[in-house]
Amino acid sequence: MKIAIVGASGAVGQEFLRVLENAPFEIDELRLFGSQRSAGRTYTFRGATTEPVRELSADPDDFAGLDFAFVSAGGDVSRQYADIITSGGAIMIDNSSAFRMDADVPLVVPEVNGDDALHAPRGIIANPNCTTIQMVVALNPIHRLSPISRVHVATYQAASGAGATGMEELSTQSTQLARGEEPTVKKFVSQLAFNLIPHIDVFTDNGYTREEMKMHNETKKIMHAPGLEVSATCVRVPVMRAHSEAIWVETERSLSLEEVRNAFATAPGVVLVDRAEALGYPMPLDAAGTDPVYVGRIRQDLADPRGISFWAVADQIRKGAALNAVQIAEYIIAHR
Repeated sequence: MKIAIVGASGAVGQEFLRVLENAPFEIDELRLFGSQRSAGRTYTFRGATTEPVRELSADPDDFAGLDFAFVSAGGDVSRQYADIITSGGAIMIDNSSAFRMDADVPLVVPEVNGDDALHAPRGIIANPNCTTIQMVVALNPIHRLSPISRVHVATYQAASGAGATGMEELSTQSTQLARGEEPTVKKFVSQLAFNLIPHIDVFTDNGYTREEMKMHNETKKIMHAPGLEVSATCVRVPVMRAHSEAIWVETERSLSLEEVRNAFATAPGVVLVDRAEALGYPMPLDAAGTDPVYVGRIRQDLADPRGISFWAVADQIRKGAALNAVQIAEYIIAHR
């Protein structure tokens, strides 16, 4: 297996290296690509030093003979280099939003719609938005019990969702405030430390942000449910890593809590943490650096007889980005 990582020095690129370290397939060659600034860097992978990071260029030979290219360098880079990356037959698994809603590009979460990855006419598979990934992994077990007609979600998104610079800014601001200094604000629209920012990505004409509309549109595509309605409020919170979501769903028939808990307990990619005793619920501090989507606080919705409320937490750099992309490759390898 010959693999490339584009954007190797970024937060997700580094997570790709960690996830691939334990991937269940042999890697005969690993090519790393990045910006001019990161070119020449080396990393440790599977006990050896990698080849130096190459500066991304328009030379198709750089991608010749590859099986998969994991790309996390932003939408502009993905659009500019997609044809070059796929020209030699590589499957490009793209972490940006560049191709997610294209009709001829599958948008895949393996636990939900893995077979879609087997039909990629352009050689491109899109990795969904991190908040969408963890939500649909949790929605799918309920949807299989009874089709979901409506979803309301409020997200609590960690600084790491904005990359390494986002985490650095939260850490810097926390230190500055502890010293009584004025916090530095560059990455986020406002001070994040000791604050909440109900604004992720740009606002659209309907008053929702682009992040919120991603959840609305991507969920429908992944779950093959064009009639499923999703309304989201996305909030940046002063947590270093792992996103949390408060989710309310309405199903076609009323579901018992026992049905829902059993569905979560047996669902792939889900860990049920739903106990009455203290700390019997998922928290981002515990989820950071792990693979599953954790689900808890499961309740009948008091405002809707066909409603279920629950809480979901996942590390968005792992399951919300690098891990999901590698799982897509694993699914393709297993079903070829």
